Parts: sequence; structure tokens; C-alpha cells
Amino acid sequence: MLRVCKNCGAMVEVLNDCHCDNCGIQCCGQPMALVKENSTDGAVEKHLPQFEVLGGKIVVSVPHVMEEEHFIEWLEISNEMLNLKIKFKPNQVPKAVFPYVKGSKLSAYCNKHGLWSVIVE
Repeated sequence: MLRVCKNCGAMVEVLNDCHCDNCGIQCCGQPMALVKENSTDGAVEKHLPQFEVLGGKIVVSVPHVMEEEHFIEWLEISNEMLNLKIKFKPNQVPKAVFPYVKGSKLSAYCNKHGLWSVIVE
């Protein structure tokens, strides 16, 4: 689960979220917003991770611009046993090689259009 500050853009990956009333993670004096996958107005074809399985590896990429003001911040693979994230900066190619595990989730985070994910079959 991912939470982000709508004011400054700080990001927190939550392993076990609080469910108390009037409680939770805050930043800039406000509760951090829960980030929902595949839920913004960004172009799906430019944000969803694409992948190719090569033996025991999976090559993941996103056909997205990598400009100073608009870029993919990170790619991630996650499952019950694994959580690996590769960070990117503007002008880098958003591409990573991870171990292949069927059923894993591949995610990409765009600094303008949020979180995008697919499941590896």
C-alpha cells in the first residue's frame, strides 16, 4: 500500500496500515492520501509496465517520457516473498530486469499520473 502527501509529494510504503479513527500517517499537517492503481487520467498505454519473460528473468519497461517535470520514478516487482524496486531519474530509460515469478505484480510510478500495475501470468 502506498500513501503520498498531496502537498510536497513525499511517499510512504505502508506494510500494515492503521485503522483507528482520526489516526494515520500525516505529512505537511495533513493525512497522506492512499494511492490507487490504474486510477488517474494518464494514457494507459504509456504507463502500464510492459514485460518479456526470458528464462528465469523478466525484463520490464514503460514507454513513457523521462523529462525533468514528467517521468517514471520507479519500477517494482512484488509477490508474497519478494519486493524489489528500481528508482529512475529524468533522462534515464525506465527499464529493469527482475527474477521471474509467475503471479507477481509489476508496478510503475509516474510522478504526474500515479501508480500503474499489471499481474505477470
